[in-house]
Amino acid sequence: IRERWFQNYGEYLDILAVSCDSFDEEVNVLIGRGQGKKNHVENLQKLRTWCRDYRVAFKINSVINRFNVEEDMTEQIKALNPVRWKVFQCLLIEGENCGEDALREAERFVIGDEEFERFLERHKEVSCLVPESNQKMKDSYLILDEYMRFLNCRKGRKDPSKSILDVGVEEAIKFSGFDEKMFLKRGGKYTWSKADLKLDW
Repeated sequence: IRERWFQNYGEYLDILAVSCDSFDEEVNVLIGRGQGKKNHVENLQKLRTWCRDYRVAFKINSVINRFNVEEDMTEQIKALNPVRWKVFQCLLIEGENCGEDALREAERFVIGDEEFERFLERHKEVSCLVPESNQKMKDSYLILDEYMRFLNCRKGRKDPSKSILDVGVEEAIKFSGFDEKMFLKRGGKYTWSKADLKLDW
């Protein structure tokens, strides 16, 4: 995204979520977030400034894994001051990031529940932190693929429903595996409209 994009569309955008798994550029390269000659952390700070300048709420998503689990991001997150910092435990999905037919290989990134809890404990002073363990994440999202099929992850893989274009949303969603109670428990319903957030720009 360039500043011109914000100039043209910023007034129509409520919130922008940006992925940042580490504030150490070497770690970003190691986990596949490197951007060649561009510096991921510098780009993040530039986006934060543009969000403030063009009145767009700013959110950060971080996947905690083997290579960043010991990092302390408290100072950097507080300085960036996002409205929400989603912290995900690295999750394996068969066919997506593990198994024979996987698009990517993520087994080496996986951390245990205790390691994830220690990361959360280290960042307990960050008020905007919203944690998502594997247990909270697995069935609490509605995911559509490019064929407009819900992807059911209950068995640790993405099993598609029939397309909503063929059977409609009400029928297809029955096969989505969606856990509405967990969605609400993990804080999936929250205020994201910049009009309702009442941010001090």
